[in-house]
Amino acid sequence: QVQLAESGGGSVQAGGSLRLSCVTSGLPSNRKCVGWFRQASGGGREEVAKIRIDLDIPYYVNSVKDRFTISRDKAENTVYLQMNSLKPEDTAVYYCAAAPFCSVEIRGFSDWGQGTQVTVSS
Repeated sequence: QVQLAESGGGSVQAGGSLRLSCVTSGLPSNRKCVGWFRQASGGGREEVAKIRIDLDIPYYVNSVKDRFTISRDKAENTVYLQMNSLKPEDTAVYYCAAAPFCSVEIRGFSDWGQGTQVTVSS
């Protein structure tokens, strides 16, 4: 059974940092990409960052580039999202999910975790 579980969310002031963790279990070898996504209240789910876990290649959306870093620990089956210089507009529920390739759109990702809330106050 494939499971992804997020943790590490919380409340911080603007300019602060948080590190999110996505622990994966039962992930088949053909799911080569793990991504972080977020959904603000009343908004749609959007991509934040993805990583090709076998090649350690990261991808970022422009709004988080130079502030967020995605990484993976293969031994711990964990994908991290280090978030620095947080802004109020980063406030959302953050989810992780897996896909066969990082080139797929959001709908190609599956096995979504339950999400972790990130709140950034000004």
